Amino acid sequence: MDAHRGLILKVVRTYCKHEEDQDDLFQEISIHIWRSLPRYNGSTRMSTWLYRIALNVAISHYRKNEPRRQKTEQLTTDVAAANESDSTDVDRELAQLNQFIYELDDLNKALRLLYLDEKPHTEIAEILGLSVSNVGTKIGRIKSLLRNRFTNWNITQ
Repeated sequence: MDAHRGLILKVVRTYCKHEEDQDDLFQEISIHIWRSLPRYNGSTRMSTWLYRIALNVAISHYRKNEPRRQKTEQLTTDVAAANESDSTDVDRELAQLNQFIYELDDLNKALRLLYLDEKPHTEIAEILGLSVSNVGTKIGRIKSLLRNRFTNWNITQ
């Protein structure tokens, strides 16, 4: 677990904004990995196998907690808006970009995470159960979507 802690933390931070939620998800992923370890047969790289488990658990956790997240999200947004007046332009832009990334659907979050982790398209396809060409297409669409949303947001500021 120590050797792959960073991998798990990336997944956790992608699907949970708040530290308390991150701790819960990290623990849940760790338990699933521990329980699944006897079934690891070495047919894929350990990191690929861990990503697959971590992403599946994170997506399930995210969906299970969606109603609670929606209720608390408005309060978090209000607090962030109140603190925004103290931020620099770069801080506000980074916060907004992170918000756009957080709003991606589950699959696109996973794709973005694996892409930024510099995983080859073949490994991303294996982890997520997609074709290699589909991975490339989806990554291009995510980039375009984020670029457009950020550009439109900047225009309105």
